Amino acid sequence: MSLKLPQVEIGIIGGSGFYKFLTEAQEIDLETDWGKPSDKITIGQIEGKPVAFLPRHGRGHVYPPHKIPYLANLAALKKLGVKYLIAPASVGSLQKEIKAGDFVISDQFFDRTRGRADTYYNGPSVVHISGTQPYCQTLRQIASECCKKLKYSYHPQGTVVVINGPRFSTAAESIWFTKMGFSVVGMTQYPEVVLAREQEIHYLNISLVTDYDVGLVAEEKLPSVEISTVLTTFKNNIERVKNLILEIIKYLPPQKFICDCQETLKKSKI
Repeated sequence: MSLKLPQVEIGIIGGSGFYKFLTEAQEIDLETDWGKPSDKITIGQIEGKPVAFLPRHGRGHVYPPHKIPYLANLAALKKLGVKYLIAPASVGSLQKEIKAGDFVISDQFFDRTRGRADTYYNGPSVVHISGTQPYCQTLRQIASECCKKLKYSYHPQGTVVVINGPRFSTAAESIWFTKMGFSVVGMTQYPEVVLAREQEIHYLNISLVTDYDVGLVAEEKLPSVEISTVLTTFKNNIERVKNLILEIIKYLPPQKFICDCQETLKKSKI
């Protein structure tokens, strides 16, 4: 006889620093039809609300971006009843006006990955979800209002280029991304965001800018940044990320919706 799983509407998928603000925490070890997620899922309380937390890369950062079990991660969170998913990630800036320490509330992505399993529907069921608004408009609006309230420097929209990793971009690649007008570059947004939509989960990305990407460094003669500097910038800003997420959770579930994320499959199944 299987144990009844707790049902949690709010989820966070991100770095291990988020364990500390979960109270009354318990760990859940889940198996899905797509294998095990990156790690055990921790369920606790934030602002008096149950929240599920999953470290994207596993504890100790054992999964590089191209090896994260994305399908299992999103399936496991759905199994727990997650409807609203907050997914912070560190990124590099592709535009001079987007500075280290800024937040970008992504509204679009440009996929440059390869070989990543990116759908739950490989037949005989066929689904074609819309890519027009990949990120939840309702949660993006809430996040923007919270950034204003906290007086954080942020950009209410932006396109994140998702590279495969684990290497960073070459200068030539990065210069091309900048000239195309893309905002930031990262390694984990795809296929995470589209899998969330296939699970009818409202998905919010909060991109924390840790550095200028190599193309801007090369063309604008900005200081070169190593991985140690990126990690330091992220560490110095983790409390601001936490504060923003805490503020967003106060407004969940939303009182009104300007999206239809929860009805994605109704319009997509053949």
